[in-house]
Amino acid sequence: MKNSKQSLQQTAIWTTQWRSTLRGLSASGWTVAIIALALPIAIPVIGVLSSIFFEAKDTWQHLTDTVLTRYIVNSLLLMIGVGFGVVVIGVGCAWLVTMCRFRASRVFEWALLLPLAAPAYVLAYTYTDFLEFSGPVQTALRYIFGWSYGDYWFPNVRSLPGAILMLILVLYPYVYLLTRVAFLEQSTCTLEASRILGCSPWRSFITVALPMARPAIVAGLALALMETLNDYGTVQYFGVDTFTTGIYRTWFGMGERIAANQLAAMLLLFVLGLILVERWSRSRTKYYQASSRYRQLQTYQLKGIREVLAVIACFMPLFFGFLLPAGLLVKLTLTNWQVTLDERFWIFARHSLILATLTAILAVIIALIMAYGLRLYPNLGVQLGTRVAAMGYAVPGSVIAVGIMVPIGKFDNLFDSWMRENWGISTGLLLSGTIAALVFAYIVRFLAVSLNAVESSLSKIKPNLDDAARSLGYSPMQTLVTVHTPMMTGGLLTAMMLVFVDVMKELPATIIIRPFNFDTLAVRTYQLASDERLAEASGPALAIVLVGMLPVILLSWKIARSRKSSTELTVNS
Repeated sequence: MKNSKQSLQQTAIWTTQWRSTLRGLSASGWTVAIIALALPIAIPVIGVLSSIFFEAKDTWQHLTDTVLTRYIVNSLLLMIGVGFGVVVIGVGCAWLVTMCRFRASRVFEWALLLPLAAPAYVLAYTYTDFLEFSGPVQTALRYIFGWSYGDYWFPNVRSLPGAILMLILVLYPYVYLLTRVAFLEQSTCTLEASRILGCSPWRSFITVALPMARPAIVAGLALALMETLNDYGTVQYFGVDTFTTGIYRTWFGMGERIAANQLAAMLLLFVLGLILVERWSRSRTKYYQASSRYRQLQTYQLKGIREVLAVIACFMPLFFGFLLPAGLLVKLTLTNWQVTLDERFWIFARHSLILATLTAILAVIIALIMAYGLRLYPNLGVQLGTRVAAMGYAVPGSVIAVGIMVPIGKFDNLFDSWMRENWGISTGLLLSGTIAALVFAYIVRFLAVSLNAVESSLSKIKPNLDDAARSLGYSPMQTLVTVHTPMMTGGLLTAMMLVFVDVMKELPATIIIRPFNFDTLAVRTYQLASDERLAEASGPALAIVLVGMLPVILLSWKIARSRKSSTELTVNS
């Protein structure tokens, strides 16, 4: 009997040790898998940063003497102008629709997100056609006042202020969205306390609501400024020299890859500095809710002149950022439908669809593996690999394109040399200028979008389901495929849709890496607009805008649903 007990105890010890060993091996396997996925995705950024150690003295001397100062000054002015505009519009509109009630305020809650659907370069092409000398605005002014050429002054939209305005109109929703969510989540008790202490609505906004929403405002501002530095179509079309246009010009115009790489490294340092400033500003001051009670917010009822001003304040960015350009695109497309919706349009649409679909599927699969590995084994290796893979969203598309083209070109040349020396066969360029290289660039750029959506969906699944599946003999991969994935269908589809739309709109990376004679809707729009064929560009531009409306509708629905759910929970409790 005694020997039997000892035998059972020894068996239990061996079983425990064996399970511990298997768990360690499993953790090691997931860690290696995630690092193996993250390393290639990080190579473009690492390659760009490493270029600062190479010499390109002659080219840099030329750039310094001619255009480098202009690149830096224009990029800084663009960031300052866009930053000020998106904060004023985004925060102001978020406060009005959240804390005030006036005519159409419920409509503005979701409608103010619509400018997200239109890339800045689409607005640039549309407003150029609308405001040019032969456009409807100046033609109407000459007709009404009897003016002729030279009799009047009209602002030139194709300028640095024009580029700032275009970017403000499409990027303010970043600040508006995050700030409005912050206002919705603020404790009602805190705002009520400010009113009891005699604060007016304006003072309550300045002293209570605004400081508590500061992290969200800064996060939205950082996203808007990153997109500003990433922009290529708008600044190039308006003739504003920035780092993005300089990278393209140095690579393709001057044929200087090292110098283009180093310009990309400077732009990347700009972005990294922006991220560090954002993190530092949030760590310096912290604000906490005084209560966790989230009842229905008590809103201010606006009447008279205040209601009129509120409607105007919310309608203006919506009108100029979406309604007017979308209406102009619809008019141009219908007027010139035989030219815009020809056979070539459908070819470009098919190219865009192929690239966006492939990228969305691969990005979600990679994000699912990384997010589940982080859930199972949140060790340092897994955490580091996941975060490194997700940093591509903060990197401009032109930088990623440069970081991909250099190592891929070197690999193609080395492999071709090896094949010729050993087999007498020339393989040529296997990866450079292919769909695979372009899809890889998109994954590097937009993996963070799918990873955030997948992590959010996965976090809602209780950990005890993992334990139950493992107790039934399921491996981690089997648990992920048969248990978690069906429960995450909504989150996975959301991640796929967000990546799909981002790929449809992406321009800088597509222009640099795309295969020969494989243009997308974004590239076609850019090419036609650059040739001043704006009427023909209206069809592809309108298609991009219509596709871009999908995540806007989804975001609006989710915000309304989340607020409704929290209110119902409060009432039930």
